[in-house]
Amino acid sequence: MAIDYTIDYQCEPRTSFGTDGVLERVKSRARANDVIALFRQNGDQRPPSEMGFEFSRNLPDGTEETRIIIVQEMLDLASELDGYAHYCFGCPANLSAQPFGCYSSISYPISSAAEAWLLDQLPGITDPLIWLLLREGAQANGYDGNTARSLRPYDAYFEEKRVRMRDLVEFTMTADQVFEMLFMVGPVQPAHGGITLLLFGGITRAVEAHDIVAIMNGTMPQDEKASRFPFTMMPAPTDDKCIREFKAFFKALHTAWILGRRVIVDA
Repeated sequence: MAIDYTIDYQCEPRTSFGTDGVLERVKSRARANDVIALFRQNGDQRPPSEMGFEFSRNLPDGTEETRIIIVQEMLDLASELDGYAHYCFGCPANLSAQPFGCYSSISYPISSAAEAWLLDQLPGITDPLIWLLLREGAQANGYDGNTARSLRPYDAYFEEKRVRMRDLVEFTMTADQVFEMLFMVGPVQPAHGGITLLLFGGITRAVEAHDIVAIMNGTMPQDEKASRFPFTMMPAPTDDKCIREFKAFFKALHTAWILGRRVIVDA
């Protein structure tokens, strides 16, 4: 299980398969490789054509569907992308310099350290313009954290069962609210991505009010965004895997914001 995301940048693979189709095939390869690795760790040397596992999902009518997935079928589906991989090299939305590098994910469960790190990135009162933007935005958009909070009892989603929070003087923000802000808003439009980068320190906070307005309205030229607002979240030796994945997500937001593209998120 993971939070999957992709920069919605039009290309030949998307023209042929659609955004969802490319994502399905990328995820199929990753999941097949994970299953094969698990089988091998347990001493199972069967070929993928003889490996299977149960997959369950909830249907719209409230019932649950369970079926057997054959690993080779997942690999066969993913292989349909092989002839399109060359389109990815030189693509401005390719974040990893690998085929289909516009797609990535944040693995569940979210680590306790990553939640603490996210809260630490929020602006304090010493950044009054950004602090005010956070306070007003959280209230106006109704980020109450209830959706994320409902997932906490399940071990699959969050390592931390308590709800972390940060006192921001006149208001508090919880990790549940942060999760909703990042992953429960549907596709992240470019302007929203730019504001998110400001709120979490992915770009400099040395901005004036007119800069914030330009980011919110989507009127800042691409060359100005690229020159004035480089990505600032650098790797740190203390980062755990989950924090590294969050930083990669913010990097995707930054790339998409520069390009004027949205980021599609599936949490």
